[in-house]
Amino acid sequence: MAKPNSDLKSIKKATAIEDKVIEWRRDIHQNPELGNNEIRTAKMVADHLRSLGIDVQEGVAVTGVVGILKGGKPGPVVALRADMDALPVTERVDLPFKSTVTATYNGQETGVMHACGHDTHVAILMGVAEVLAGMKNELQGTVKFLFQPAEEGIYQEGVTSWGAKQMVEEGVMKDVDAVFGLHIGSQMEVGKIGYRSGPALAGVDNLEITVHGTQAHGASPWSGVDPIVTSAQIISGLQTIISRNVNITAAPAIVTVGAIHGGIRHNIIPEKVEMIGTIRTFGDDQQNLVHKRVNEIATNIAESAGGKADVNITKLYPATVNDPELTELMGPTILAAAGEGNVLTNPLITGAEDFSFFQREKPGLFISLGGMKKGGDPTKTPSHHTPDFYIDEGGFVLGMRVLSYFVVDYMGMKK
Repeated sequence: MAKPNSDLKSIKKATAIEDKVIEWRRDIHQNPELGNNEIRTAKMVADHLRSLGIDVQEGVAVTGVVGILKGGKPGPVVALRADMDALPVTERVDLPFKSTVTATYNGQETGVMHACGHDTHVAILMGVAEVLAGMKNELQGTVKFLFQPAEEGIYQEGVTSWGAKQMVEEGVMKDVDAVFGLHIGSQMEVGKIGYRSGPALAGVDNLEITVHGTQAHGASPWSGVDPIVTSAQIISGLQTIISRNVNITAAPAIVTVGAIHGGIRHNIIPEKVEMIGTIRTFGDDQQNLVHKRVNEIATNIAESAGGKADVNITKLYPATVNDPELTELMGPTILAAAGEGNVLTNPLITGAEDFSFFQREKPGLFISLGGMKKGGDPTKTPSHHTPDFYIDEGGFVLGMRVLSYFVVDYMGMKK
């Protein structure tokens, strides 16, 4: 295996600009924007990239920004990705740069917060752009900076594409040889990096089931078909997919019904019941199996009760799969960046990431970066997507270092 080239002195600039990166992150945190509305954030990114002499494309996938830095020597094209969008969450953390932004989301007024760390991803990648622009003549290839909108998805009528998927559809990956990304973790200690080869994060699908029955008086249920009882049987049946159909020794899967609605009065059996949920799988084969069984269980149970079930499964993000060859190639680079004792093997994570769309086009590696204070207890630390989500800023330099190392080492090995 080639020796990492990541000891180039120019990369040490990451430490020198730490304060600047923290300042950017706090600015973005205080001014969060929901998916496809990242106008202020995108302008901040574009202005910074231009100031470094990087070619900039704006308005990619609605509000995305792509920066292109051509090195002084020929070589591969390496893409680095950061997601920019915030969440409809009202912040409770008492910070000087706490978000007080509000917005209308799904028809409801809500606070807006960077409750998943995307503000840190943007600031870190802005820092990496400055580091790599400062060593442009030494680079053996081209760096493509992907500042992506709408990782958390778009919930608007008629929208069928979003975030990474739309960036891919607009061609950003056509000339890329490898793509790298990271995600800050509120429950991983600062100074640590975690990753795994192969499937890493789950694919996610939305599940909708409508059970149709025949309305009747609650005192004479035999005169109708009860969709509530039928729905209860369907929910129980869905759990057998995981316990009896999925080979959980290879990879877990999840079928969760998150909401069920039916009926209006205590003594009326309604005509229909609607339920919604989420499906999490690791890989296309497992996804196909679970989808098949959901359809079979729901429709057959409903039919056996004399009713009917309409099943609609919307595929959202495929599983995030780290290319095994690329992961092995960059293992020494991760160790060089984090140091002995600071590299962890991640478990399979049932959360989802649309970085997977980039990986479907070209080999990709997605890692976790520690954002919990040193000595913190992960079981007592607020998780992502919560009002109390908090990131320790002490891990930003490591984030800049590992992404910069990825670029320099990959170029050196693939020139």
